[in-house]
Amino acid sequence: MIRFLYGDALDGMPVLRDTMFRDRATQFANRLGWAVHVDENGHERDEYDDINPLYVIWQCSDGRHGGSLRFLPTTGPVMINDHFADLTGGVRIKSPRIWECTRFCISPAGASRKTAARVLLGAAALGKHFRLTHALGVFDPAMKRIYHALGWQPVLAASGARDIHVGLWSFDDIDLPRLRLRAGGDESELLQWDDLGYETPDITPLSA
Repeated sequence: MIRFLYGDALDGMPVLRDTMFRDRATQFANRLGWAVHVDENGHERDEYDDINPLYVIWQCSDGRHGGSLRFLPTTGPVMINDHFADLTGGVRIKSPRIWECTRFCISPAGASRKTAARVLLGAAALGKHFRLTHALGVFDPAMKRIYHALGWQPVLAASGARDIHVGLWSFDDIDLPRLRLRAGGDESELLQWDDLGYETPDITPLSA
């Protein structure tokens, strides 16, 4: 199922919490070789995990992490403004309707080929519910092909010498039929929106 969990709810789900942060260490530290911090528990965490972000998590049937994303409003501390300002020419992006999306992680064990699409489907639902216009994030250029295949590709906002792109994902520009097909189901079958006390949101385009 797709879970919507704030950081302060993770301690009540230790298996999901621990496997997510360990999978992040495997992906970002071990496989990609990023300069990230891995603690004594094998968890990849940073300062943004400590300010109660909202996570979109695909939880496997055994309770473990399958894939996830992390969301934070750009009105507060976010990576793009704090660490990647060189990619945007020093322009700080702040809007209540643009949230930063980071740490897109797929578990190396137990996740199916549908997991990435399910995580993005959850992200689409999240954005529509909060009436967001865009998600913002940095990504490896190789990921653009994958986003296109899933049905939700970013518009390139900036790029720099570090071979990292800044992308904007419009919540009005999602190929929902393709994303649902890749996810293997629609929102009513996959979302656990009760995590936040809400009914499943309508994720038709905001302009409709």
